[in-house]
Amino acid sequence: MRAANMHEAKPRLSRLVESAANCDPFIIARVGKPVGRVIPVDSPVPDEARRSGFLKGQVSVPPEVDRMGTSEIEGMFEGRS
Repeated sequence: MRAANMHEAKPRLSRLVESAANCDPFIIARVGKPVGRVIPVDSPVPDEARRSGFLKGQVSVPPEVDRMGTSEIEGMFEGRS
């Protein structure tokens, strides 16, 4: 993703926004440090795609999950399988 410093983006803002609307997002930087991202309105925000807890209450983990397959794994290490 390309970056544009604030100073250089000001005179080209219309073109940059048009480009972002056509699925070519860019980053706005201030003195070389990224401060914002310009993306199309209908594109998914990366943070929303990776939100934690979205399956809360829908998935159950058995209490013995940390012991599952123990004997098979031990057998692999001891050469029994």
